[in-house]
Amino acid sequence: MANYRLNLNQQLNGDYEVHKDDCRYYPYRNYDYLGTFSSCAPAVADAKRKHPSKKINGCYYCSNACHTS
Repeated sequence: MANYRLNLNQQLNGDYEVHKDDCRYYPYRNYDYLGTFSSCAPAVADAKRKHPSKKINGCYYCSNACHTS
């Protein structure tokens, strides 16, 4: 189980990334705390539900199984 946050700073490619709490890119400012999940898939799904207009993606480094672009 890990805590996940959605970085509300848009990446250059237009994505908003979901990060796990042990990631070096875990946002400490301008984020939406998503909660505790067993993997990135439910965290990304929750972020997409909460932010339907944003292009949500998993972080390449900490949520690679959910990284799509």
